[in-house]
Amino acid sequence: MADKRTILSDQDLDTIFRSARTHNKWQAKDVSDVLLQAVYDLMKMGPTSANCSPVRLVFVKSKAAKERLKPHVAAGNLEKTMSAPVTAIIGYDMAFYEKLPQLFPHADARSWFVGNESLITATAHRNGALQAAYLMIAARSLGLDCGPMSGFDLDGVTKEFFAGTTVKADILCNLGYGDESGLFPRSPRLSFDEACSIQ
Repeated sequence: MADKRTILSDQDLDTIFRSARTHNKWQAKDVSDVLLQAVYDLMKMGPTSANCSPVRLVFVKSKAAKERLKPHVAAGNLEKTMSAPVTAIIGYDMAFYEKLPQLFPHADARSWFVGNESLITATAHRNGALQAAYLMIAARSLGLDCGPMSGFDLDGVTKEFFAGTTVKADILCNLGYGDESGLFPRSPRLSFDEACSIQ
C-alpha cells in the first residue's frame, strides 16, 4: 500500500500551533453540540498507553451549569470563563482500567492495574493530560479557539460535576471564537538548544 502521509500546510500549522493563542475574551457566537461532538471524535483518536483513554469531559454551556462552575473558578479566570461559549472540564477516570477489556481486548490489561494505586494514578494523570492536549489540537483544527487554565478549585469542581463517580477534574479549557482584542503579547519560548539534546 502506498504511503499516503502528507505534511500539513503552513496555514494548517499556523492554525494549530504558530498563530494559535490562549484566548481571554470571546465573541458572542454559539458553539454547537454537533461541533463539540466532532471535537471529541477527533480528539479520541490520539494515542494513549494501552489505549486507556482516561479522559472524561463535561462541556459546560448552559447558564445554570456556568453558575455551578462559577464559585470554583479563581477570580482572575472568572470573567473569561463566564463569557466563554463553552468551558470544557477535563477530568480523568481513576477507574479507567475497567474499560480496558473493551479498549485493549487482545491482552488482559485490566490486571496490570487492579490494586496498583500508584500505577493507576500515574497512568490516569499522564494520559489524561495527553488527551487534554489532543482536545485543544482538535478544537483548533475545527476552527475553535482555546483558553486552557488551571486556576480553579480542583476538589470543588470534582465534587460539583463528578460526584458519585471515579473521575477527578484536572484542567479547564474555555472554547469558542476568540476576540483578539483580549490577547496579550506572546510570551517567549525556549530555543531548541535550551530545551533539547540529540544523543
